[in-house]
Amino acid sequence: MKKSIIGMVHLSALPGTPLNSKNLHKIIDLAVAEANIYARHDLDAIMIENMHDVPYQNSKVGSEIVAAMAVIGREIKNSCKIPLGIQVLAGANKEALAVALACGAEFIRAEGFVFGHVADEGYINSCAANLLRYRKSIEAEHIKIYTDIKKKHSSHSITADVSISETAKAAEFFLSDGVIVTGTSTGESAAIEEVKSVYNSVNIPVLIGSGITIENIETYLPWADMFIVGSHFKDLGNWANTVAEHRVIEFMEHFRKITEI
Repeated sequence: MKKSIIGMVHLSALPGTPLNSKNLHKIIDLAVAEANIYARHDLDAIMIENMHDVPYQNSKVGSEIVAAMAVIGREIKNSCKIPLGIQVLAGANKEALAVALACGAEFIRAEGFVFGHVADEGYINSCAANLLRYRKSIEAEHIKIYTDIKKKHSSHSITADVSISETAKAAEFFLSDGVIVTGTSTGESAAIEEVKSVYNSVNIPVLIGSGITIENIETYLPWADMFIVGSHFKDLGNWANTVAEHRVIEFMEHFRKITEI
């Protein structure tokens, strides 16, 4: 499988959330500008996420968030002709599917697909059965669902006796389109032994969802199919900042070099 880079667009705080300070037009303009940086430098996909909407709601968001993200996603799709993914925090996976269908996105990132865990927002229950039935009911089976396992920012003590590879196998059995391995928090690298274990345990794509940098991408390259890059592309390497084009250029030049056949 071709190795792929997915660039993160962390949307400004959306209307109705505590940190919102921009109107929707300004939020759209910034998101489209960042997406175009990724498109100019031939990333394989873009993903948008309401990262600044803290504190996150647990497994649901308001209609205003769904509407805003659908509009933003459509504007990005109209501007950038590359695949788009959607994540709606926290664990609002049905809403993410609805946004993806409305704006023409190709995939979503889903939390809490199998098993359960305790996150910042509280207990997140498994959603695979309801989510896949919802995807079927809205005729959105062309939209892939990539699923976090042993997700960052969470406690997994209640499933401590279930290894990450067994969790990945369960996600595959429950029809995940790909599993995402992360570090313990945003920007933190995934444990390489965990990545290897997952990669050797499943026959679906493996994604790394945090901590990828120009310095470590070569280490992880043999053990994953897709790499979600956010913090490294931002000014000063901080996820909360805007995308810095020179960091994207440097990373992609290095990535193309190490993946040349």
